[in-house]
Amino acid sequence: MRKHTIKTLMAVSLIFVSVLAGCSKEAASDASVGDQVKHEIIGIDPGAGLMKQTAQALKDYDLKDWKLVEGSSAAMTAALDKAYKAKKPIIVTGWTPHWMFAKYDLKYLSDPKGSYGQDEQIHTVVRTGLSKDAPSAYAMLDRFEWTPEEMAVVMSAVADGKKPEEAAAAWVKDNAAKVDAWVKDLAQDNGKKLKLAYVAWDSEIASTNVVKTVLEQKLGYTVEMLQVEAGPMWAGIADGSADAMVAAWLPTTHQDYLEKYKGKFEDLGPNLNGTKLGLVVPSYMTIASIEDLK
Repeated sequence: MRKHTIKTLMAVSLIFVSVLAGCSKEAASDASVGDQVKHEIIGIDPGAGLMKQTAQALKDYDLKDWKLVEGSSAAMTAALDKAYKAKKPIIVTGWTPHWMFAKYDLKYLSDPKGSYGQDEQIHTVVRTGLSKDAPSAYAMLDRFEWTPEEMAVVMSAVADGKKPEEAAAAWVKDNAAKVDAWVKDLAQDNGKKLKLAYVAWDSEIASTNVVKTVLEQKLGYTVEMLQVEAGPMWAGIADGSADAMVAAWLPTTHQDYLEKYKGKFEDLGPNLNGTKLGLVVPSYMTIASIEDLK
């Protein structure tokens, strides 16, 4: 009789524990996306236009309980890598082209309210007077144009551990025909110094290092790279303390700077087409739209 009672109690205990475990799993699965990620969106440097657009998105979608975490491109990708390996939910500010889309299975959240605008282009912008002071550099910068796929080769090499200058030099060597077209019939300008401004986005690190390599190897310039935030980058071109940038995201991301410094620079047009901005999540997350965050 006693053995039967003990068995009955053990069975009841196991059922109770199973019910509790089931309730715990159900509660976890029923937790909102906001609860799962602590109502945080992992951002990049505070001066980036992407951060401004994300702040606007929080207003547009009435996401009052959400926080946009400032940081850097490197910090954002580090957080993404950690969460992805653990199959945990995470929401980051993202853009294309970027090497993370090749490394991870990611998706953009749809933006029905259009907070992030339409797809953009990356433009080459130079200081006033560069065509006269450094005609060969000006002509090369005017011809510079490549594809997201070509940029991704450099970005991926850097992400895998190569130094940016080494990855750029390897790409220039492997794409001799394209590079030769950028510098065809241009005179050498040995010893002349140039300053290229850029923001520390992986895409801009790639493009600026490629341009620097071509200007130095093919045309004889001495090039200094100036890593700054978006505001100082545009200000440097406008006041002449920097000569050029190949990192102007238009027409939306850098719209404020475009208007602020109008007439104080020369826009040479797009050097890359096919960009995109928005909120990015791993594909294993079930949400599909920014509206799902509310």
